[in-house]
Amino acid sequence: MKNLRIALPIILYILTGNFAFAQHKSVKALFNNNIQVQWQETGGVLKVDKVQVKKDGKWIDAFVPSGEYTLLYSDTKPSVEAAETFEKITGGKFPEDEYHYQQTQWKESTTGVSLNTAGQAIHFQPQTASVTDNGLEFKAETDVATVTALWKLDPRFPNDIQVTMTLTPKKKGFFSLATPTLASVQVDQMAWVSVPGYFQGNFIQKNFALAYAYGHGVPARPVVYRERCASTLCPLVTNKDGITLSVIPEPGLARDPWAKDKITQTDWFIGLSHMDRKAQLSPTLYYPVLGEDKSERNAGETLSYSFRYSLIAGDWFQATKHAANDIYKFKETLALRQSKQSLTDRIEKMHHYLTDPATSLWNIEEFKGRKIGAQSYLGGVVGSDKDAMKNSDYGAMWMLANATKDPELTQKVLPPAENFKLGQQQTEEGYFKGAVEGQYYLAKKKKFVEEWGEVVEPIAVTYYVMLDVGNMLLFEPDNAELRNRLKLGADRLLSWQRNDGSWAVAYDRKTEKEIFQDIKDVRPTFYGMIVAYRLLKDEKYLKAAEKGAEWFIQNAVNTGAFLGVCGDARYAPDFATGQSAQALLDLYDFTQNKKYQDAAITCAKVYTSSIYTHPIANHNPKTVNGAAREDWEISQTGLSFEHGGIFGSATRHGPIQLASHAGMFIRMYQLTGEQLFADMARSSAIGRDAFVDSKTSVASYYWNAMNRGAGPYPHHAWWQVGWITDYLLSEATFRSNGKITFPRGFVTPKVGPHQTYGFAPGSVYGDKANLVMVEGLATADNPSIDPIISKSETKNIYYVTLLNNSPQPTTFNLKIDNGKIAENATVTLKWAETNQKAAISNIKLPAFGIRTLQLNYN
Repeated sequence: MKNLRIALPIILYILTGNFAFAQHKSVKALFNNNIQVQWQETGGVLKVDKVQVKKDGKWIDAFVPSGEYTLLYSDTKPSVEAAETFEKITGGKFPEDEYHYQQTQWKESTTGVSLNTAGQAIHFQPQTASVTDNGLEFKAETDVATVTALWKLDPRFPNDIQVTMTLTPKKKGFFSLATPTLASVQVDQMAWVSVPGYFQGNFIQKNFALAYAYGHGVPARPVVYRERCASTLCPLVTNKDGITLSVIPEPGLARDPWAKDKITQTDWFIGLSHMDRKAQLSPTLYYPVLGEDKSERNAGETLSYSFRYSLIAGDWFQATKHAANDIYKFKETLALRQSKQSLTDRIEKMHHYLTDPATSLWNIEEFKGRKIGAQSYLGGVVGSDKDAMKNSDYGAMWMLANATKDPELTQKVLPPAENFKLGQQQTEEGYFKGAVEGQYYLAKKKKFVEEWGEVVEPIAVTYYVMLDVGNMLLFEPDNAELRNRLKLGADRLLSWQRNDGSWAVAYDRKTEKEIFQDIKDVRPTFYGMIVAYRLLKDEKYLKAAEKGAEWFIQNAVNTGAFLGVCGDARYAPDFATGQSAQALLDLYDFTQNKKYQDAAITCAKVYTSSIYTHPIANHNPKTVNGAAREDWEISQTGLSFEHGGIFGSATRHGPIQLASHAGMFIRMYQLTGEQLFADMARSSAIGRDAFVDSKTSVASYYWNAMNRGAGPYPHHAWWQVGWITDYLLSEATFRSNGKITFPRGFVTPKVGPHQTYGFAPGSVYGDKANLVMVEGLATADNPSIDPIISKSETKNIYYVTLLNNSPQPTTFNLKIDNGKIAENATVTLKWAETNQKAAISNIKLPAFGIRTLQLNYN
């Protein structure tokens, strides 16, 4: 019998070619050139006794085989109250009461269902198996239900096994049918584990709060996550042999966040876990979720669902790409995106919005003898009486002012905004000299405050001193006061750096003692030292930056543990992860140490897990606030979290429109050739008109706001100007093969990795040119076309770089207004690439193509 068991699959494999199944008395198998799964009958049940994956031409025994099934049953609906409480690793309740935004999410996430303790867990193996429909059908009888499962290889994807499970209840109750434990990975063989959007890591974290709320390590419990913050539906585990096992639900099984005519973001249709109910490392789905929709069944009321196992000789990134592109059609759905308004037109319209104090909510206040200016902030700030003020992207402010030469900006906005920045920094002697007193100014109390209490964060020095002042200094290199303030911040940040290269998360302003000691500062705080080195030219800052980056790589990049920068969310991981990738790239530029470049790429790959890739976008009709939309117009796919996971705003609000990562992802695409970066960047940037306020061209922040505009966050318009410019110029550099380049400044504070431009001339086909904005100079009659204008430093030439931001070839006409160049100007047109005469009608550009028009004028 032993010899027959080995020989029979080989014979069938030869006979059937690409894939096969086998049946011989006590042995059942599915196998092809890539994978093998074999069941052995033992004691009247069938157990998986072999799981193999071919790697480099050799068969690898990938995991610990199992094949055990799990059914959860309850005769009553499980409680929606929290089942347990948890403490910080340093002791004390988690989360603290003052984090009221998080209380509901934490309660929902600590019910018995979420903690996977609810219901009766019935574990079993199938008792019979038969050959049917090119696969194997297994059947099991339990006290509460009959379960059948049809397993078959997928001829399209030879590393996948498709499974359809059917549950037939024998009595009334609540049911949840888990995907079988095909195999598991022992903890000492674990290389990487992830439920994308919630966590990723390579070590087991015993403290539940750190693992569950922050993803600082793999949770040691088989918790069940909701699809609402699962970026890609693909829980997975990779072992030290480089084999990855993932489980992917059939498209359409998870909730649609806007099913028809209202938000359905919080519906919970499937559960996802990195473990089975017995806490073995084995990616698992639960459908339906116990106590949720469709889980209550009467006797005989059947229920079926489908999913697939994917067994690859590759890493987690390859596995999630397979789920996103091959199963959930992410790359294909990019072709649906069509813009109704060009991105450059949005910038021009936001320019008008930002120079109108009534629309931008611009305020001037007196503070310590200076007139300070900032925009109203109507979000949550501790101590605010609707009087909070804030500025956001100083680099974008100075960039737009420099490009337009608009006195409404240069005379009325920039001087009081600079005073706001100067007033924000503490210059008095003391432990916090050089640090910021707070992000926000409370006009009634006449003081600066932090977002969520009396705290001082080292990363706030990086953000609101080093980055903001640094970006201003790029435009005003001779501003002695700004230079002095930058040095104050640099020296404060340097003095706080620990011997191992790290910083504290925060200090208590009153006691000067370190707080938040339960979490590590796994954020790009070291970027402040990069700014200091670039502008102050002192090697000690570069050494400090490298020391900080070394610690960050070891404690964040290598482990998958990152921290966020939003105090009101208790620093839940957020867009700072994407920002960290750019920080490491910038450090590489100065050092040419490939270690930093490699770490940046890894960090960017991790950040792809903050981008939604489901559900599949389509043309289905939807209704949004009475307006007819197609599904793709409001789709979450391609959009990123503010913060995801258990704690983040995405749990209720969905993703955000502020695609700060788009330019960085294009740079990553140029560096690595990884198409997913480009697809994600473009999906976030184009065809998002359903979220743009038609009156102001300002996009809403949160997805659930649809097209309500800036709302309580008028300062976000500056961030939108910033990220759009970074995206467009990154595309121009990439598509022109480096023939069009402009120097990049520093990243923006807080919201991501986009960088500022316009402080120095760039190069357009070998000619030095400055970015300018001349509204109406070049206008295309197709909104997919974005004209980028630059002016030669030494010649009477304007360059109009035309980007086709469409996944389809585009034909368009271009209008040139000579009067915008000079009165009675005579203009001749050439294509800069070929120096040939240009016609501006019936211009054809390929999908995501580029051409640059050269306007020679007298």
